[in-house]
Amino acid sequence: MTKIEWTEKTWNPVVGCSLASPGCTNCYAMRMAARIEAMNAALAPSHRVAHHYDGTTRKVNGSAAWTGKVALAPDHVLTEPLRRKKPTTYFVNSMSDLFHESVPDDWIDRMFAVMALCPQHTFQILTKRAPRMRKYLAERQQPESEMLYALLHGPMMAAVEKVMSYGIDATFPLPNVWLGISAEDQRRANERIPDLLATPAAVRFVSAEPLLGPINFRRIRIAPDHHTIIDALDGYAIGDAISGSGQERAKLDWIIVGGESGPGARPLHPDWARAIRDQCAAGVAHFFKQWGEYLPVGQILPGAGKILGATAVKPGRMKLHYRGSPDRSPKHAFSEKGVGFTSMSDGKLLFCVGKKAAGRLLDGVEHNGMPTVGW
Repeated sequence: MTKIEWTEKTWNPVVGCSLASPGCTNCYAMRMAARIEAMNAALAPSHRVAHHYDGTTRKVNGSAAWTGKVALAPDHVLTEPLRRKKPTTYFVNSMSDLFHESVPDDWIDRMFAVMALCPQHTFQILTKRAPRMRKYLAERQQPESEMLYALLHGPMMAAVEKVMSYGIDATFPLPNVWLGISAEDQRRANERIPDLLATPAAVRFVSAEPLLGPINFRRIRIAPDHHTIIDALDGYAIGDAISGSGQERAKLDWIIVGGESGPGARPLHPDWARAIRDQCAAGVAHFFKQWGEYLPVGQILPGAGKILGATAVKPGRMKLHYRGSPDRSPKHAFSEKGVGFTSMSDGKLLFCVGKKAAGRLLDGVEHNGMPTVGW
């Protein structure tokens, strides 16, 4: 199970990755993979086993970093969804990128085969390698794909044979697979969203986490000349915008927004989050996942109230004021030791209260939008 708010379980048939853009800098999966490697290395030699995480990270200036190595998990991991009858939402490859350049097509085929054989589950896939995702899915636009039979083999067959008699429909796009891209700012949204919209998918979504700058989803500029501007929320003609022909219209179904957490976290400006919330008001599902480590002034501190301001308690540390009024003195949070703070380019103050304390209320509201599934 997982604590990620917008899913239920993670499923990691492939592990390992490499940095693709600024949003990867403080990747939690790098730190987690390094911990898994360290736990295995800490075992007595007689208890150590070859582990598929081995060699996926290394230390750089004292911190974990991806090496670029990717590894396929053992078959019992790959087939885990086949053994779960309860309908479950899976985040696929939280510890890697399914469309990483080093992941062979036949590994991806196996994962899609498992997903096709589990129509009771929903699978959510996020990538920063949108061009490869588009190419891979376009090549598999065929009914009854042979990969279900040709690539599930060996030890996996016992599990597969139990469900093959259900009359599985392997027509692409699989209705239980949601495809998404990560975009931390406008540049990455421009680079990745056009390929996502041109990819066959039942549901298309964007994870704007960590959000490091504003994104206007209604003005996505298509590379290389950036003269073509598309509205990713209302939809546009894929063929007209990309290949010069075709009538299919595609749009985003869901947008997740979140700030960064963990060591070295960068702050989320509230205006960036508000702008995306307001864009989604036209009918796109919106999920505000978290503020991350920093809570802006003017937002709600869970269990306290709206942060009205702050006062220094020592150099670089502030106590927070809340619930004040013209005729009532404010109360204080973190009054003993204070919290660190930072300011954005416009002077907006944000306080480093930690992910748990910052919570996930945007202007006092919890946003839990999910896409409507169905054609």
